[in-house]
Amino acid sequence: MLEGAVTHEDFQGHKGTIHEGDMQWMTAGKGIVHSEMPAAQGTQKGLQLWLNLSSKHKMMEPRYQELQSKDIAEVARDGVKVRVIAGEALGTQSPIYTRTPTMYLDFTLNPGANLQQLIPSTWNSFVYIIEGEGHFGSTMSSSITAHHVLVLGPGDGVEVLNNSSELLRFILVGGEPLGEPVVQLGPFVMNTQEEINMTLEDYRNCTNGFEKAKHWQSQIHD
Repeated sequence: MLEGAVTHEDFQGHKGTIHEGDMQWMTAGKGIVHSEMPAAQGTQKGLQLWLNLSSKHKMMEPRYQELQSKDIAEVARDGVKVRVIAGEALGTQSPIYTRTPTMYLDFTLNPGANLQQLIPSTWNSFVYIIEGEGHFGSTMSSSITAHHVLVLGPGDGVEVLNNSSELLRFILVGGEPLGEPVVQLGPFVMNTQEEINMTLEDYRNCTNGFEKAKHWQSQIHD
């Protein structure tokens, strides 16, 4: 969460509220019904990343991880601060476990600061600028401003320079490619259309079961 707060709940009994700086990491696995609603007045602002699971892990049991802001790994050095959501940066490792090898790094660079961050050469990666502006890849490149996405090309890292008079904040996200076919329908992501059809049928059966259970409980409470 960048600003405000969100209340979340799922059918496995996980429920809570994450505030500015907090995070949640949910692995849907074979399926989980989940809701998120604003929990405060005013602006609610956050970042949400969806990662695909490999076919061998798609039917794993759902898993949930939540960290308050104070528990997120953070390190500052030479004008560079990073909050390590997933993966590793500046010698600091995130406590979050990711089934798909992933880096999710929240960087803030002071004016004049520069950064060289390694990225495995076989990974896909991108940058999203949250605030400020900076040079990515080369000091000769154009300065990139807030709310732009940069899809990084082949290589083993990225070089960043904040040549402005304001803070530069961005996230760097990277992951190991799965090399598998993807079939997506709404929130459902599988490898074949047949699997999507089966998933929809499972979801319908699941939601019908919820409605019957609610009706049964209502009768008892009455």
